[in-house]
Amino acid sequence: MQILTTDEMWKLGDFEFRISRPHRFGIVIHGVASDSCGDLTDDYLHQILLTPENRAEFFGLIDAVGLVVCKNVKTEAASYRKVRGKSSSGKLSQAEYYHHDGCSCPTKPQLVEIRMPHQAVPRNVATAIAAFPDVMRAMFLSLPETLRLDDEAESLRHELASAADDGWRDLLLEVDQWDRLQGQLTRLVRKEMTAEACRDYFRDVDRMAGAYDLPWEMGESRLMLNHSDSLASTMQHRRAYQTARSSNEKNGSLVKRWTAEEV
Repeated sequence: MQILTTDEMWKLGDFEFRISRPHRFGIVIHGVASDSCGDLTDDYLHQILLTPENRAEFFGLIDAVGLVVCKNVKTEAASYRKVRGKSSSGKLSQAEYYHHDGCSCPTKPQLVEIRMPHQAVPRNVATAIAAFPDVMRAMFLSLPETLRLDDEAESLRHELASAADDGWRDLLLEVDQWDRLQGQLTRLVRKEMTAEACRDYFRDVDRMAGAYDLPWEMGESRLMLNHSDSLASTMQHRRAYQTARSSNEKNGSLVKRWTAEEV
């Protein structure tokens, strides 16, 4: 796969795409360069990137960088399903906790695409996306001192806090161990914190983990690596309220699909 070395263009076959890097991980594709696209300007995601001849390389790009954001996509593709999950001022939706997506498949989907279709109502609730190891470290280190962990988790917390620079990455556990510890931390904050205190906690996690949580734009798709043999490059995501939850708040809706399994 071609290695990205510029913040201006990425070439795929006969096509060139305008790209940028507004965040410390991932890339943003802004569209096809006009002199290479012909009539394929509106739905370049489906008409170019996800075609049989190109999808393997495009999936390889997502695998390499963790997150690819496609801007200004207009599509009528029917395979998307509405993102559900009910939040209130007094209760968090399951979607507000960091998670990998599952589906009806026996294994976790390799890639997840979340999309904001063109619609009348804008969206002011963020979607935070961060590398799984960074999420786990941030969940440990952002936990209030008043909340107790078991001896195993408390020992790991101290190791993560004291490791210099990126030395904490040497402490990475197997995926199932991280999953178990994340479940423990999530249950703890759900039980011991009020809804708004829990949202404050996860906003701290977002900041410490360096989450990508830029505002949604109409016609934007975010494709992320949801499951991989490489733990370090796997992403998690969550619905992220930036301020206290308002019960009467109107928001644009999102749709999603498990890209690799459905194209």
